[in-house]
Amino acid sequence: MAHCDTLRALFNRDLNKLKLEIESYQNEAKIWSIDEQILNSAGNLCLHLIGNLNTYIGAALGNSGYIRHRELEFSLKNIPKTELITKIEETISVVDAALSNLSEAQLEHEFPIIVFEGKDSTGFILTHLTTHLAYHLGQINYHRRLLDDISIVNE
Repeated sequence: MAHCDTLRALFNRDLNKLKLEIESYQNEAKIWSIDEQILNSAGNLCLHLIGNLNTYIGAALGNSGYIRHRELEFSLKNIPKTELITKIEETISVVDAALSNLSEAQLEHEFPIIVFEGKDSTGFILTHLTTHLAYHLGQINYHRRLLDDISIVNE
């Protein structure tokens, strides 16, 4: 499998897992819960991933025109689960479209935006973005299993 195809498959897999995690909350309000040592809610982590991928893949590689408002990724609250799911589905489409037009040679080219302190290849940044997605996906999974109290769904 070519590197572009591998990256495309990983993003598709993990974005669909993100969708499943958000769908799996039995108590919708718990998506936005924080606790003593859990400072970011699953909802805010979800918004952060959506903003991150729409910025660095959708806008930078797919010319989607997306404009990021990173501060809102952590300050917005109580967005309905259905709206989060729609945003994830839109992100899946944007990421897939951008990556489907990427060639193997382009992975070696310089990424069009400075992400860290210096210039990096597109392949490096895309690999970083897969690990960033997986990291926060794991946090969301634990958040759901720790804080989604289904005993109070019918309040």
